[in-house]
Amino acid sequence: MPIDESATFKPVNIAVLTVSDTRNLEQDSSGDILVKRLTDAGHELAARKIVKDEMSQIVARLHAWVEDPEVDCVITTGGTGLTGRDITPEALERVQDKPIPGFGELFRALSYDKIGTSTIQSRACGCVARGTYIFALPGSNGAVKDGWDGILATQLDSRYRPCNFVELMPRLTEA
Repeated sequence: MPIDESATFKPVNIAVLTVSDTRNLEQDSSGDILVKRLTDAGHELAARKIVKDEMSQIVARLHAWVEDPEVDCVITTGGTGLTGRDITPEALERVQDKPIPGFGELFRALSYDKIGTSTIQSRACGCVARGTYIFALPGSNGAVKDGWDGILATQLDSRYRPCNFVELMPRLTEA
């Protein structure tokens, strides 16, 4: 699946949200990796925040960014596991209009090649909320690399063929 070099690259405004009870900006290596990859690809970092694994904080931040016309896409890291404090997928369910089930399915398929059956513990997911894409990745550095390099780098590239998320953006809020 090639990049069409004759097509124009359209940068996407991406917000990065780290969900963690323990990390701060200095310790957020997975967030740093994600920011570097998306800016190296030519996208714009629209915003970056860290919130606790608290439903109200995650949902409030997602709603704020979904309502912000300067944010096209939100990528979260952390909170996608199975423990009691891992609630990021449930937060996405509270804001989503449409799930993107193929995102989590493909993430786990890619991850299986690297970590085997341990990938079953990931609840990576994606959705559309009022015209904004939201993708939830696990908080490990490897998972962030896999999610960006294996899926999002191409799907958020307007030149990717045969199709990509960017070309759908103007139509996400159609009635």
